[in-house]
Amino acid sequence: MAVSTAAPLRLHPDNPHYFEFRGRPAILITSGEHYGAVMNLDFDFRAYLDELARHGFNHTRLFSGTYREVPGSFNIIGNTLAPAPGKYVCPWAGTDQPGFFDGGGKFDLTKWDANYFARLKEFAREAAQRGIVVEINLFCTMYGDELWKASPMNAANNVNNVGNVDRGEVYALKEKALADAQLAVTRKIAQELNKFDNIYYEVCNEPYERGGLHPDWQNRIVVAIVETEASLPNHHLISINEPHGRVPKPHPAVSIHNFHAAKPEFVTTNYQLNKVIGDNETGGSARDDATYRKEGWQFILAGGAIFSHLDFSFATTHPRGTFLDHKAPGGGSPSLREQLAVLKRFIEGFHFVRMRPDPSVIKAGAPAKGRAFALVEPGVAYAIYVTARGPVELSVELPKGTYRMEWLRPTDGTAQDPETFQHEGGLKKLQSPEFSEDIALSIKAVR
Repeated sequence: MAVSTAAPLRLHPDNPHYFEFRGRPAILITSGEHYGAVMNLDFDFRAYLDELARHGFNHTRLFSGTYREVPGSFNIIGNTLAPAPGKYVCPWAGTDQPGFFDGGGKFDLTKWDANYFARLKEFAREAAQRGIVVEINLFCTMYGDELWKASPMNAANNVNNVGNVDRGEVYALKEKALADAQLAVTRKIAQELNKFDNIYYEVCNEPYERGGLHPDWQNRIVVAIVETEASLPNHHLISINEPHGRVPKPHPAVSIHNFHAAKPEFVTTNYQLNKVIGDNETGGSARDDATYRKEGWQFILAGGAIFSHLDFSFATTHPRGTFLDHKAPGGGSPSLREQLAVLKRFIEGFHFVRMRPDPSVIKAGAPAKGRAFALVEPGVAYAIYVTARGPVELSVELPKGTYRMEWLRPTDGTAQDPETFQHEGGLKKLQSPEFSEDIALSIKAVR
């Protein structure tokens, strides 16, 4: 199948808190692997993409290969970001000069690896055929000395003697040759992927970690993308991975502000930006499905447009996400993917670009020990989510009209207690069925 000729993913023209993809409104929801699908030659990315498509997911996150991990990093077994010796590919071409940290040849930061770019484009093409949007993450903070020692950008691993800095200075603009190499690889990736409609770029993963980032460095990468694409047919969205809290003075070319382990308040705090707010990596605080299911529902019902769970049941040896005995610092399972697919179907059942977060329509009945969220198109549609132990009786402010409502179990999508009712306006009391952790409510006007 040929690459789509549609315009690339963009902010929705009627509501830039959401996307438009191939002419339709889009929210990106997924439960994906640990980002090494291209750089790790042992990983069967077609099987992986098939698993995402089977659940109707439309997003995946991908590291470019400028950063890599090593076996044992973060105690992740089967870590796709930690390829075995001889199984790592990255944008830069290898050489015959020995000395790379795992026993192979050093890299040449002035030359490109044709096999890597062929694999990168094949991944983007296969994702496009399945309607999956790929976040291309260009760089990543160096979390420890062992990771910097494994990087092609380290002078010890390239023939160019580029990267004579400490791991906390990789993005500090302290060495011009290193910054030039980073700009060059950014431009090369942007050129190679320009024809794809299903990608956007994120500058750096967790740039706020471990310090050392020069405040101008990310803006230089943003400008490199913009300038490279200025003379090319397609212009792609750009994301910044933000620290928790309010986004300060964003670069005007940035359209997506992504958070990790995001709280719904991050959407509220930054809603005035009129850009997409995303949760593109869930936390590693638990193994159970409920933690991440509730994180996803809360974030999307608060007005977020990306929920990307980091699913450790995907591993190099388990491309279909069946590694259930993993020891990784987070969750993931086939059952969680089923639950997140319920969220995606639920939100896509609304004209969400017409809706805004407005929990104030719930005038009474919100649980004291839980939370309630609402996306609202007044008088037309209400998507409500409650975390608590039920039942609850919600008093919802509705204009005069006829409405169809039903409760929904987020664990399996079962609709409960459907009802059509006429309402004279004002408060409407809605009694939920029993539930143990969370429940959703759909209210739609009947025309």
